[in-house]
Amino acid sequence: MIVGKDRMGTGDPRPHLLFLCHRIPYPPDKGDKIRSYHWLRALAESFQVHLVAFVDDPADWVYRRQVERSCATCSLFPLRPRAARVRSLVGLLTGEPLTLPYYRDPRIKRRLKELSETRRITHVFVYSSAMAQYAMHAPLEAARRVIDFVDADSDKWRQYASGLRGPIRWIYSREARRLEIADQTVAGTFDASVFVSAAEATWFRHRVNLPDDRVTSVNNGVDTSYFDPDRDYESPYPAGQRPVVFTGAMDYWANVDAVTWFTRDVWPRVCALDPHAVFYIVGARPTAVVRALTAERVVVTGRVPDIRPYLRHAAAVVAPMRIARGVQNKVLEAMSMAHAPVVTSKALEGIGAVDGRELLVADDALQLARQVLRVLNGSNAALEPAARDFVRKHHSWHESCERLVRLVAGAEKTDVPNVIARRYAN
Repeated sequence: MIVGKDRMGTGDPRPHLLFLCHRIPYPPDKGDKIRSYHWLRALAESFQVHLVAFVDDPADWVYRRQVERSCATCSLFPLRPRAARVRSLVGLLTGEPLTLPYYRDPRIKRRLKELSETRRITHVFVYSSAMAQYAMHAPLEAARRVIDFVDADSDKWRQYASGLRGPIRWIYSREARRLEIADQTVAGTFDASVFVSAAEATWFRHRVNLPDDRVTSVNNGVDTSYFDPDRDYESPYPAGQRPVVFTGAMDYWANVDAVTWFTRDVWPRVCALDPHAVFYIVGARPTAVVRALTAERVVVTGRVPDIRPYLRHAAAVVAPMRIARGVQNKVLEAMSMAHAPVVTSKALEGIGAVDGRELLVADDALQLARQVLRVLNGSNAALEPAARDFVRKHHSWHESCERLVRLVAGAEKTDVPNVIARRYAN
């Protein structure tokens, strides 16, 4: 465990907020970290934030200093996935979802006891359902508690199970059922539950029978000044290629499934009609299955220092998701870089863009290949400025952060929009 120094003075009038997170909210290079990073920075404007989080990637320890800048105290705990998987099997004996013992750590319980004894914690913000277990008992149950479920994870386990057979299918189906029950219990006791899209919130609200002010949504945003196609990026591609790009963490099952299906069933149809097309799979930690996709016209890059050049100089961007919940940041980032990406209906959920106006949608292999070829031929260039304009209007971090902070505060705070507006103006 590493606990940073208390960086706030005793005269700081802001209330104390406990921020529980299943993964260190930095660097903002993948979906859940992008969202948690913005929430941490926004909440730190109105609260003294006490962050308690796991670090599941040893490479992320170098970012501790960046995270501490937003915190009154920062307590980070190593999470070793192999040991956590063994620990999760306890759930088979207790009847719990396996996710809960996976993230259960007595060191965090001791740290929360210390914080509760030395700070008056009036607000608790939980990021991901796995961490809610730490805020279910006294004294934290007396605080205002808000949880960001982000996605409906129980339904993702259900989607995973549908494509499997044998004992693993039973385990995943069990996890879907047990996690949904656990999430319903959390939502029934917390003051507010947040999801990444209105569709996710509606899906969950129908299961818990809670009013709209108890289960709501706050959209993901896009930093359009960062994902700016007008900046000067050196092309990472050899001359003469027409790169078709997929971006994402390549140890995430849904991404692995997407690129495997695309390479097997869609890509040969594209290659047959475009001899210059090359498929680039861009993202960190590619699994053995992903690395095995490497071929003459399929490139697996692994981690890259900056995905923007890969997006800026791509001839087409794809998101052929078959398993998905929530909002696909990869789609928003591509649109911000003035691409009209080719996506499946699953990848479009929660974004609100319109097929044929800001992007292109197809769900079977033949239609997906046809849409990619249309983009490669330049037939849909008119959609590109519309794509960027859409994310600027409908996926602003400024508005999302303001909404999130108001929700956590539990009241209309007149200073909240002002401090956030100043930060996003800088």
